[in-house]
Amino acid sequence: MGEMGEIGSVYEQYYTGGCVKTEEEEAASSEEDSSSFRGSGVCKWFNVRMGFGFLSMTHREGICLDSPVDVFVHQSKLHMEGFRSLKEGEAVEFTFKRSSKGLESLWVTGPGGAPCVGSEKKPKGTQKRRSKGDRCFNCGGPNHHAKECQLPPQPKKCHFCQSITHMVANCPIKAQQLSPGSQGKSTASTTGEEEDMSHTPFPPDSSD
Repeated sequence: MGEMGEIGSVYEQYYTGGCVKTEEEEAASSEEDSSSFRGSGVCKWFNVRMGFGFLSMTHREGICLDSPVDVFVHQSKLHMEGFRSLKEGEAVEFTFKRSSKGLESLWVTGPGGAPCVGSEKKPKGTQKRRSKGDRCFNCGGPNHHAKECQLPPQPKKCHFCQSITHMVANCPIKAQQLSPGSQGKSTASTTGEEEDMSHTPFPPDSSD
């Protein structure tokens, strides 16, 4: 089974309750869920995309444990603003309960009740990559877009040469660079038409 398959199985087991509980298990779970405990430790690992992971509890009710104990954590239990996640190794304090599936966190904070730090990683799709060639269509400046521009709306101008006398579609400089001979052909064609007009014979004088 691949890594994602294992993570999915863990999530199903610990959060969605993948198997149907018997009446005895339900009763035992209800009895166990009625009490909660306090613990502290660090984040063992956290899958940012799936939104869950495990805490490594080193202290329970202020008493140091002989060996760390795993406690399941879901992003909905994290005390923090914005996108909720945990950074591997960050210190946490939490309340947890014991259930038929194991230990599950109820509320997770940083040391002293502070907000959690969170992971620097974000799920794919939430980060917008910006190319180095981005340019503002408002002021022409680099490294930002028009909606982020600090200047008031500027007069419309050519995005290629920054002239305010024409738009990019009619930019002569861009046209010359794209097709150097096009302007000459156009001029020659126009000149030829003018020459043809100059040689057009006048109608005969009907006065004779």
